Amino acid sequence: MTKALITWGGWDGHEPDKVAALFAADLRDAGMEVTVFDTLACFDDPAELTDLALIVPIWTMSTIGKEQSEHVQAAVAAGVGLAGCHGGMCDAFRNDVGWQFMTGAQWVAHPGNDGVEYRVRITSDDPLVAGIADFDVKTEQYYLHIDPAVKVHAVCDFPLVDGPHAPNGPVAMPVVFSKMWGKGRVYYNALGHQANVIDHGPAREMLRRGMTWAAR
Repeated sequence: MTKALITWGGWDGHEPDKVAALFAADLRDAGMEVTVFDTLACFDDPAELTDLALIVPIWTMSTIGKEQSEHVQAAVAAGVGLAGCHGGMCDAFRNDVGWQFMTGAQWVAHPGNDGVEYRVRITSDDPLVAGIADFDVKTEQYYLHIDPAVKVHAVCDFPLVDGPHAPNGPVAMPVVFSKMWGKGRVYYNALGHQANVIDHGPAREMLRRGMTWAAR
């Protein structure tokens, strides 16, 4: 059976345990064998990682050991998929540039904090988003530093809230993207500040597709 690993922890405000349960349910519904951890020790053994089809990290901020990060990077490069959302993947381990290179982005700001109303605009016809219409959300709006190699599938528009970024003018910020890391597929969705943002509707469907797409 296809094996997926979910590991959660870090900042409690992102409800990593609830998000982990949501993702585990979707992956099991897709026919995968899912193991859920609340520790990064699951990254200690590189052989166990390379036996996986998918890794789903849910760790906002926190720190990761150098070898643990290198093991994940090597596993993904060898073909293991990587998928995640919001701060749980692209605001994890801020001091680890290898992690940022692999995941394709790093959070730097959310002007207006939580409760910003904005539209997510679909920008590709990829199967990851095919048939999904533009939709509105009320949540944090992530400003990301983005790998120019990513394939963007959905965006949101800045600035909606005034700040030092606003004089730069309109920016279409990626919300959903995919990329490759060696032989491994990488999927990211910037939504997911709390579980109730991604437990229904287009956001959940995109994440479901993204995780199953990334799994080898």
